[in-house]
Amino acid sequence: MAWWRRGHEDPEPDGGLRLQLPRQRRGAGAITPVTMERVAASLTRQEIRHLTDADGALLALWERHAVLFTLEGPDDEILVVRARAHATAPLEWAERAYAAANEWNHARRFMKAYVGDPTEHGGLPFYAEMQVPFLAGAHDELVDELIDCATAVAATYVDWLHSDAGVL
Repeated sequence: MAWWRRGHEDPEPDGGLRLQLPRQRRGAGAITPVTMERVAASLTRQEIRHLTDADGALLALWERHAVLFTLEGPDDEILVVRARAHATAPLEWAERAYAAANEWNHARRFMKAYVGDPTEHGGLPFYAEMQVPFLAGAHDELVDELIDCATAVAATYVDWLHSDAGVL
């Protein structure tokens, strides 16, 4: 039995094994291009208050962090969700900061973490980011699921930086 199948199999009637995967949800709506208007509508449906900046990006603010939603790429087909902790680490903690980001990336699947360039006040900012290509479009349920996941993981990341990682 392969290591990735242990604990995730059911016997088939013929004695073979069948891999159990989570049941996939299907969107009820049409697949359409992902636009900032659709992202804003998803945030509104999920009761996530947000602002629109001068470039059309959306910004949602929480007590310890902010999350930016924008579209990038040649056809604005890549949804970028970028979280930034409000607090920064002192420059002398650079080694700890990079180790914390590496630990997060090693242990988690969604939102890859990184340490940004020092701020004008000399602090090291922490970011987490995910980029999803949507050239083929998506239905509203998928956009909602992605945004829900991203905002939940962003909050978990910042809480982790303040607690277990011990860098904020």
